[in-house]
Amino acid sequence: MIVVMIAVMYFMLIRPENKKKKAAEEMRSSLKVGDTITTIGGIVGTICAVKEQTIVMETGADRVRIEFTKWAISSKGTQSTEEAPVTEKEEKKEKKDKKDKK
Repeated sequence: MIVVMIAVMYFMLIRPENKKKKAAEEMRSSLKVGDTITTIGGIVGTICAVKEQTIVMETGADRVRIEFTKWAISSKGTQSTEEAPVTEKEEKKEKKDKKDKK
């Protein structure tokens, strides 16, 4: 019974975590100049230079350059949590609903 529990823990917890780590490491090692990235702190920018352990990232229109270690890179591309744009019809309906609740 204990062997079965250990096997279940391995396949449910340990193995998926190792796969995530391996995928993240592959993503970080494949970074190249010009890629858009997001850091673990939420900073979005474009890579200007890639070094062995660090990358130099350019952010925003003011072209600020920041150096990060590779492990601080969360994802390649930008992460978006924005909702879909609200149409005028939906906006009017929401205002009407709020008015009715008062």
